[in-house]
Amino acid sequence: MISDWDCLERARRGDETAWQRLIERYTAQLIKTALLITGSMAAAQDLVQDAFVRLLRHGSRHREGSLGAYLSTIAYRLALKEKERARRNRSVDGLILTNPAPSPLEAVLKKERDRLLARAIRSLEEHHRDTLVLRFYGGHSYDEIARIMNLPIGTVKSRIFYAVKECRRLLREKGILE
Repeated sequence: MISDWDCLERARRGDETAWQRLIERYTAQLIKTALLITGSMAAAQDLVQDAFVRLLRHGSRHREGSLGAYLSTIAYRLALKEKERARRNRSVDGLILTNPAPSPLEAVLKKERDRLLARAIRSLEEHHRDTLVLRFYGGHSYDEIARIMNLPIGTVKSRIFYAVKECRRLLREKGILE
């Protein structure tokens, strides 16, 4: 099986199949991460596209860690810049995550749960929120998050612990958790 780094090299040489493989593998994860940081689906989609363009044009000169972590670092930093730009221009009231569900009742319940979860996540302090998003929505290991955010691994673990604890508290208050 070809590694993601080799796939990137092939994509740079014009192999569209290799490029498509990378896009299919990482787009959903990156959009979730960017969406929860920026609060905007349109911005998240644009940021992910920009991250892939930067990866293709500039890429990495080394092959340390996973390509996914490297690409997530690009998307994460772009999302932080976009969030700051958006904060200067306007405020984002809320974030609603929706996915199609089999029944209308399930769709309504999921929408409300996702809305409350997103609100809880967005109410966290920025450093806790970003770490939590990278872990659970970005699918990154503690080591990858430490590299992406340039933090000691103990700090990453602590931030995730306290972020989860605070989200649980907020969701209990809303009656989502017992």
